[in-house]
Amino acid sequence: MLFNSLQFVVFFPIVVIAFFFASRSRYPEWLPRLLLLAASLFFYMCWNPWYVLLMLASVAITWLSGILMERKGFHKGAVLFLSLFLNLSILIAFKYYNFFAESVFSLSSLLGIPWKPSSLNVLLPVGISFYTFQALGYSIDVYRGTVPAERNFITYALFVTFFPQLVAGPIERTANLLPQFKTRRAFDYDNAADGLKLMAWGMFKKVVIADRLSPLVNAVFNSPESFNGAAFAVATVFFAFQIFCDFSGYSDIAIGSARVMGFRLMRNFDRPYFSRSIQEFWKRWHISLSSWFKDYLYIPLGGNRAATGRVMLNLFITFTVSGLWHGANWTFLIWGSLNGCYLIASSLTKEWRRSVVKAVRLDRVPRLHAVLQVGITFALTCFAWIFFRANDIGDAAYILGHLHTGWGQLLHMDGLRLFIHGFGLENKDLELATLLIVFMEAIHLIQGRWNIIEGLKTKPAVVRWTLYYGLLGAILWFGVFSMNDFIYFQF
Repeated sequence: MLFNSLQFVVFFPIVVIAFFFASRSRYPEWLPRLLLLAASLFFYMCWNPWYVLLMLASVAITWLSGILMERKGFHKGAVLFLSLFLNLSILIAFKYYNFFAESVFSLSSLLGIPWKPSSLNVLLPVGISFYTFQALGYSIDVYRGTVPAERNFITYALFVTFFPQLVAGPIERTANLLPQFKTRRAFDYDNAADGLKLMAWGMFKKVVIADRLSPLVNAVFNSPESFNGAAFAVATVFFAFQIFCDFSGYSDIAIGSARVMGFRLMRNFDRPYFSRSIQEFWKRWHISLSSWFKDYLYIPLGGNRAATGRVMLNLFITFTVSGLWHGANWTFLIWGSLNGCYLIASSLTKEWRRSVVKAVRLDRVPRLHAVLQVGITFALTCFAWIFFRANDIGDAAYILGHLHTGWGQLLHMDGLRLFIHGFGLENKDLELATLLIVFMEAIHLIQGRWNIIEGLKTKPAVVRWTLYYGLLGAILWFGVFSMNDFIYFQF
């Protein structure tokens, strides 16, 4: 079931009404949790009913491991290891087995060894990386003693499977979300209104911007040999905004739908393309995953408390694993490793860059300096996105090898028309896509200085409702309702 589907339009209000009805004091306090758990399992089973068993296996393993880690006679470290091993084994078997098998086959062929491992012909369970990492975070938290083990299976199962953030996050922390399920929720108008506004903004980003950019991006990246460097540059920039609008749109709808029911999920994006460095970018992009890797991998490896060489290695390992988390493809590994190299290079050249800024007196024009920093960071991010979006290493290599081509034709109007039609577009489509991106980023600029949702509450009703109906009208008028999956569903 997709957020941008008619099924969800019917499903969500039914669940909300039933949840608040069951939350009344006349009913047992466990009833709303059981109802939300049933709704979450149904939500997941709409993709593949059998894969819910895998998710419940992960839930059962981590729930039992948490209890055993607090019991005498059980070695906490051994129980944690078993929990990690079993959950990661499921993840590796379904997501990475074929990748590793094909890599081994390629290596054995190069070495002249006639051996081909068998492949596993199964569909990737949707959201497996998200719910597995959320469950593993719980196991590690219990091991560290930062949270107590949850004895109630229904409460814990709901924590892992809560339908708004089940398939593509945010990857929630135990201490933030799990206790919220233990409190009765009464309907709150402000929560419902704020949640619906956030859901509408997320839907705008998904169906109006991301799904409009999708055909442009796909046309180039699925047939790179038919295009040149100018098209590659435009498609890469468009992909940067497509993936942002697609994923942050999902997060907004998830956070908003949870808010309607009175639950607070963590923020997952914070205007990432206004970042002035790669370090800042990763504090603003997919915040729940970035912080997960920081707390559960980077810091345990030693973090930045080790010698310089070890810190660099820790960064490289963390981002390489992050790339592998995104997908079983060498393109994702290179994307993750490249971001790790960006951070290493940034750290090693920090003092040199400061001296250059002073030498050219950029420190005396801070606004220009900030604009240059944002531009360079965005360019580096887009360069890395080429590997993320390319279908394979060969396509990525072709695109990089031809980035310099085709720019001369843009100097002539006929060349510009050919360039636009090369995407299979009319001129107005390219203009509309660009205007929508500019509009969104203008809103982000305003958000940086003014809390729009809170600020609108102080405005006259006619102003508020004009904006609300305007946003709804834009979704209906400009939206692309072709039931496109969210990009991060594949992860």
